[in-house]
Amino acid sequence: LKRIDYYLHLMETYRSEATKNNVLIIRETVSSLIDNGQATSIEASACVGDLNDPKNKLREAFFYYSAIRCFWLGHNGRCRYYGKKCIDLFWQGGQVTSYVAQFYLGMNSMSLTRKKSEVQLNKEVVRVAIAAMKDAADNSDWNFSNKFRLLQAEHLSLNKRHDTFMYDESIESARKSGFIHEQGLACEKAGLYCKDVLNMEKALE
Repeated sequence: LKRIDYYLHLMETYRSEATKNNVLIIRETVSSLIDNGQATSIEASACVGDLNDPKNKLREAFFYYSAIRCFWLGHNGRCRYYGKKCIDLFWQGGQVTSYVAQFYLGMNSMSLTRKKSEVQLNKEVVRVAIAAMKDAADNSDWNFSNKFRLLQAEHLSLNKRHDTFMYDESIESARKSGFIHEQGLACEKAGLYCKDVLNMEKALE
């Protein structure tokens, strides 16, 4: 947050409103994930304008970071809404943010599938996300291999028909790439899967 606030100060100095609003969207996301903004929020907030206006250049950032924020906070319905908006409006094959949004939309749909919510629809979202992550991982192993493996592992876990090797691969790949948050996510999902198949020894590792 200190670094973000430093950049916000620069935006104020150089009166760059568009960039400032982008940075504020990012700051609001980070603040929400730290403590739900209770002690880390600031008075300034992003002015995103009319989100229905196709010329609004802040729409992509708003939907993208809203989807990620809602995923980590466990707001599945809102994550699906923002993630779908992001994909429907801004999908571009080869763009990192598009693939990352697709990953979180897929993981979110896995959670909804486990809750028996619109199962067929969410299974299709997961299928599309896995295909997108395979394509992304083929082009950038460092960025997307862990995401591809985790989606695969979660998909197979629905039928309890694999051991933990895909989770292990996702954890190791995330560790090598320095994606600590996604390493933790893979560890959590692996532990839940092991608990589900009554492998308590592995779950405690």
